[in-house]
Amino acid sequence: MGKQPKVLAVLLSAMTLMLGACTGGTANPATVDNASGKAVADANNSDAEPSTDAPKPAAPTKLALWTFQEVHAKYYNGMAESWNAANPNKPIELEVTTLPDADMHSKLLISLQSGVGAPDLSDIEISKFPNFLRGDIPLAELNDVIDPVKDNIVQARVDMYAKDGKYYGVDFHVGASVMYYNKEILDQAGVNADDIVTWADFVEAGKTVLAKTGKPMTAVETIGEWQFWQMISQQGSDFLDADGNVILDNEINVKTVDFLKQMIKDEVAVIAPGGKYHTEDFYGFMNGGGAAAIAMPMWFMGRFTDYMPDLSGKMIIRPLPSWEPGGNRSAGMGGTGTAVIKSSPNAELAKEFLAYTKLSKEGNIEIWKQLGFDPIRKDVWELPELKEENKFTAYFGTNLFDTLMEVKDEIHTVNIKDKTPQINAAVKTIALFQAIQEGKDTLTTLKTVADVIRK
Repeated sequence: MGKQPKVLAVLLSAMTLMLGACTGGTANPATVDNASGKAVADANNSDAEPSTDAPKPAAPTKLALWTFQEVHAKYYNGMAESWNAANPNKPIELEVTTLPDADMHSKLLISLQSGVGAPDLSDIEISKFPNFLRGDIPLAELNDVIDPVKDNIVQARVDMYAKDGKYYGVDFHVGASVMYYNKEILDQAGVNADDIVTWADFVEAGKTVLAKTGKPMTAVETIGEWQFWQMISQQGSDFLDADGNVILDNEINVKTVDFLKQMIKDEVAVIAPGGKYHTEDFYGFMNGGGAAAIAMPMWFMGRFTDYMPDLSGKMIIRPLPSWEPGGNRSAGMGGTGTAVIKSSPNAELAKEFLAYTKLSKEGNIEIWKQLGFDPIRKDVWELPELKEENKFTAYFGTNLFDTLMEVKDEIHTVNIKDKTPQINAAVKTIALFQAIQEGKDTLTTLKTVADVIRK
């Protein structure tokens, strides 16, 4: 029985050659190149025949992905290459489009509402995500790729993109907030960052820094929400409560804005050049040693390495000061939920690729190596790969994940609800600017903004 297929193959091959000769057929491309007239293969040499047994490579499936961050685009393109190497039977041709933040989200919303032109996957910034969870949700459920790894990830970083028990997005990072200290300035003032335990300690240290160096301890955002949001989150507060009700004007939030205003009044702090930390003005200010410290999530490390190169080797990372001894020393801030578009003809493959990039061990290790983000998989935090030297350890030192391990149980979850897009926009464009920059009464300002959002 074993010889019959070979005999049939020989007979079929001979018949094929005979038919070709009888019909005159087309020129055998394996014998003569018509353009050069040169023989390119010996037709009588059976070794020159292409093998019919070799599997044909699978054609790549095109996947379109939109993002609003160049660094994310670079990461996705790199992961597409490793995906194709690991999955030769289902390769992809990833086309990443990077657009300005507001433009990308508007275009995505319009394309989903019109049913025309949407990509297969898209990044969606956390404060805008609720806009895509209304009515007939246009995003694909991700429970089938998230549930298998739920025990290994920080649950809060997928809960923020869930509705009615269904997940629609996966984040890059935990977003653990830390304090970035300029050790060179602290040393000039004789201040040890490890002695700063509470925010009251931070203010006292700031007074020493000001007296010894003439420089402010920190800078205050007036058109950015991150600094204020993480400080109230440490205290268990938020802009919205767990049911989505507006609590912007509660006692904790008012007290925290007044705390920021008092630091400015005491010259321990200045208003951040540009109004927020994500501006060229601010990067130049910090790069020139303008202030001794700022509180931001770990994902801000990349801004230092890329935009403040002169501070390399001078910055150290420590937990946030707590509001009281034993209080929370961090908060989970910011995020990008990557989603699969439900109407995509390749939604299942897109989900597999998303899981590979943001839920797998390989993906989470690369998220740290390439982006400097604290990845959401807890089981990679102590792997040797996260101890290896890279541009972030060269800049900040090698104890980065020691800090994360120290505060991992002190990260309060923020409430991302239907009113998050409106309240976040109001906080950073109206509330903080009027209360801090213009010096208006804090309670009145926050209550006025809150009442507008409540209606």
